[in-house]
Amino acid sequence: MERAMSVEDKIRRAEEIYYKRRQQEIPMREVMKKPVKEKKDIKLFKKMIRQIIICLVIYGIFYLIVNSNYIFSEDFTNKAKEILSQDINFGEIYSVISNKVNEMLNKLETKETQQPESETTEDGTQQIINETTEDITQQTINETTEDIQNNNENIGGAEEIPANEEKVELSQMEQDANYIKNTISFIKPVNGTISSKFGMRNPTTPKVPKNHTGTDIASETGTKIVSATEGKVILVSTQGDYGNHLQIQVNDIIIVYAHCNKIYVNEGDTIAQGQEIGEVGSTGNTTGPHLHFEVRYQDRYVDPEMILEL
Repeated sequence: MERAMSVEDKIRRAEEIYYKRRQQEIPMREVMKKPVKEKKDIKLFKKMIRQIIICLVIYGIFYLIVNSNYIFSEDFTNKAKEILSQDINFGEIYSVISNKVNEMLNKLETKETQQPESETTEDGTQQIINETTEDITQQTINETTEDIQNNNENIGGAEEIPANEEKVELSQMEQDANYIKNTISFIKPVNGTISSKFGMRNPTTPKVPKNHTGTDIASETGTKIVSATEGKVILVSTQGDYGNHLQIQVNDIIIVYAHCNKIYVNEGDTIAQGQEIGEVGSTGNTTGPHLHFEVRYQDRYVDPEMILEL
């Protein structure tokens, strides 16, 4: 049977256990501290190396400056004085550069807008931006240099060269009208007054379309209609909203004469300019006697008043 331990024995036993555990924990802590200390040593070593390199670079720069004959040479000094003696208008230079940069940015936005989505990828987009930026930067530098040189040449009362006029883009209809006028000649097909122009309108009756594809020339029933151009009759019809109408073709251009009271020609006939081809009427979808005069080029409608005076 075990002997009962006194209080002093229990305290002594507890102290022995505590010191044993304490002796075991101290070496473990020392082991854990070693890697941290090694990391700190490596950081200090790297920092020392960087400082040494920086000092060497600074020393090298000062050495080159002191021992270089060109920087303090007479040739270098004269060139510096020559540059400083020039009368440079920095405000004008800034204005020129700003205008060129704005123009290049507008071109960049236009190019990105016109880029097809199906051909655009992340890599492709980045490549396009890089290439465009390089082109814009190079072009801006070249144009700015030229402008500055021109401005310097004009100093002293030289006559300034006027800026080029901005090119105005024509609409598709204007381009078509110019092509038609330069290709064939037109004459007025009938005497009368214009009752409805080409384009959108606000009709008073639902049966009249809002989008008007020609020009209406009001005249009395039976007034003679002459061919505005030479050409070949490709259609004579009595069907649809145009009523009695015909089409005459010249190359890619088609002229429509609609709402006629009578038609004098047949399909396949070759027509001379000024030849009588019919009479004014009110057949089809109309509100009164008139000639609907219509011009088409490659299936696009063209305002007749852009081609001739009606």
